[in-house]
Amino acid sequence: MENFTPGASFLGGVLIGLSASLLLLCNGKIAGISGILGGLLRPVRDDTLWRVFFIAGLLAGGAILRLVSPQVFDIALTRSGEVFLLAGLLVGFGARLGSGCTSGHGVCGISRLSPRSLLATLIFMTAGIVTVYIVNTFFGGAL
Repeated sequence: MENFTPGASFLGGVLIGLSASLLLLCNGKIAGISGILGGLLRPVRDDTLWRVFFIAGLLAGGAILRLVSPQVFDIALTRSGEVFLLAGLLVGFGARLGSGCTSGHGVCGISRLSPRSLLATLIFMTAGIVTVYIVNTFFGGAL
């Protein structure tokens, strides 16, 4: 298996779980990135600053990792920029359609035993698996 990093993956999962738990406990908010970003695009009075800090923290974390460990970003992209753009738009559309994203439903919703989040997570994971299978099988992974 390529790029198998159980230690780093475990640590990342623990940090995501802790940050999602802290946001819920301290602020009463769900750490769903699409909802947080969506709230910045449609600002509500006295509900913007924490969103700005949350998104800034995500970006700062990536920037710090790039400075500390640049080799982590040395990956070969096998898809075109257009495919990534289309994929991003489809993910954004799906997140809005499903009233949440992988972080909101998959991390926060399932941990709260939300049936709606469990169903949403099963649907988007299944859709992702089917999409990868179709692209790799019928398009030779060249889409």
